[in-house]
Amino acid sequence: MKVLAAVKRVVDYNVNVRVKADQSGVDIGNVKMSMNPFDEIAVEAAVRLKEQGAAAEVVAVSCGTAQSQETLRTAMAIGADRGVLVQTDAALQPLEVAKLLRAVVEQEAPALVILGKQAIDDDACQTGQMLAALLGWPQATNASAIAIGDGTARVTREVDGGLEVVELTLPAIVTADLRLNEPRYVTLPNIMKAKKKPLDVQTPDALGVDPVSRLQTLRVEEPAARAPGIKVADVAALVDKLKNEAKVI
Repeated sequence: MKVLAAVKRVVDYNVNVRVKADQSGVDIGNVKMSMNPFDEIAVEAAVRLKEQGAAAEVVAVSCGTAQSQETLRTAMAIGADRGVLVQTDAALQPLEVAKLLRAVVEQEAPALVILGKQAIDDDACQTGQMLAALLGWPQATNASAIAIGDGTARVTREVDGGLEVVELTLPAIVTADLRLNEPRYVTLPNIMKAKKKPLDVQTPDALGVDPVSRLQTLRVEEPAARAPGIKVADVAALVDKLKNEAKVI
């Protein structure tokens, strides 16, 4: 079984992002970039399936600029066998990414596609669902456990009421939640090995996909500053402020 793991290059989660002066977007100049944390969990899940003998090959795929090769090399250092980059400088929205991934899926013919439930830069939480719709495949989102059976995937997913277990007929799409696993530490020897693994670079034109976005960002603003908290002397003072100042009771 072949598993395809989709990854995205985003601003590192430790970075305090700043909005550009013209409010056209987020300033990423000289900012540390890394793999989307949820996608890193997805790659780890795919590699573990291979280590368990449930998968024969793990292919990492990314859509974005040439710098996304670094993200794919990280995925290969975790354990992916090879990488595929759909290189474009266009600002990709979830639908365009889903269309590009569909083209790669049709080329690679994996039995399972796994990706993060959302990216931490736009928090759209749409790509996996859109990809499943475009392919007409079953999907399981917010996965906290995955078990592969005979032509099926049994996925435990987190819902508001607790845990839900669903069984999918392969091929299928799964999006990874935070508690699916803890990604392994990438060692220097594995980083060196990843440099020798094959990485195929393609273009949207070669895949027959138009990456032009149908959405336009009008303005990006920083959230309003929160007022500092205060201490109150007793419960009566707390109730008074909640009633007369916050007006929540």
